[in-house]
Amino acid sequence: MISKKLFGTLPDKREVDIYELKNSNGVSASVITYGATWQSLFAPDRDGNFEDVLIGFDDLEDHVERSDYQGQIVGRYANRICGGRFRVGDKEFDVIKNENGKTCLHGGGEFSHAVWAARVEGESLVLEYTSPEGSNGFPGEMSARVTYTLDDSNELSISYEAVCTEDTPINMTNHAYFNLGSYKRPNVLSQELRLSCSHYTPMDADSIPTGEIRDVTETAFDFRQMKAIGRDINCADTQIELANGGYDHNFCIDSDTQGAFATAYDPESGRVMEVTTDMPGVQLYTGNFLNNIPGKGGTLMNKHAGFCLETQFYPDSPNRPNFPPCIFKAGETFRSRTSFKFSVK
Repeated sequence: MISKKLFGTLPDKREVDIYELKNSNGVSASVITYGATWQSLFAPDRDGNFEDVLIGFDDLEDHVERSDYQGQIVGRYANRICGGRFRVGDKEFDVIKNENGKTCLHGGGEFSHAVWAARVEGESLVLEYTSPEGSNGFPGEMSARVTYTLDDSNELSISYEAVCTEDTPINMTNHAYFNLGSYKRPNVLSQELRLSCSHYTPMDADSIPTGEIRDVTETAFDFRQMKAIGRDINCADTQIELANGGYDHNFCIDSDTQGAFATAYDPESGRVMEVTTDMPGVQLYTGNFLNNIPGKGGTLMNKHAGFCLETQFYPDSPNRPNFPPCIFKAGETFRSRTSFKFSVK
């Protein structure tokens, strides 16, 4: 069941709608058309109590003024491009540098701050947006589509499609921040995480990959067995320090992974989240730069209030020939799917 109502109105008078997807188990997800944003996910704990497990905002004004991409779709190119510069064939492109004047982050936030056209197709919500030719310096005109589907197995899937009129890098993802205890919990450090990732890409002081693909063995980045997110977060690791005391790194998903590449678990509530994807990487971000941001229900979002699992091509892939390729030919369709399945233990 999918319902719709008005969520708010932007200063330029454009209306933003909110859609609620609900299954037969009472699990529900909501999506707003501003940023095609995943606004909420209500799931039961082991005692049957439903809570919203996404941190974020209650109203449109805060999404516009305070957001750190909470729940938003990011693109044209999710994550970072070094120097805001890349080459496609014999053409070089200079794109927006919206992070410290050095780096292109999340395509300049264009997809995240657009109002997407939405329609219901059966049990799915489809949102579409067209990025104008040359927007933020990127090649061509890009048409993007995101589809949210919630089924009766409590799995919320997000499917992505994009096609451009010129050869271009494409990398789309969702930037939801999870707290499996509920958005009311102060942090996620005691929540546990497993990643089928034997390697990660270390970064420099500007959060750009160095190009190395590093083994996680005997490091704070080894999540191959379930462990508390906060267990190694204060260890003496230069990479942890570069990320302001936490994780903000791309992990390389093992190519032989079957089923969920990630499992997260909250021991207190019993909630479990299993994540599957067809993308080669995932950015684990532990909200290291959240600082006293008013969120849902007046709760303050502070450091480590949530964690993100942003499935993706690796950061700066257009400039790294040893990373999985992310360039799509003119007229070639980028397609990807990531799903989040909720249960209790």
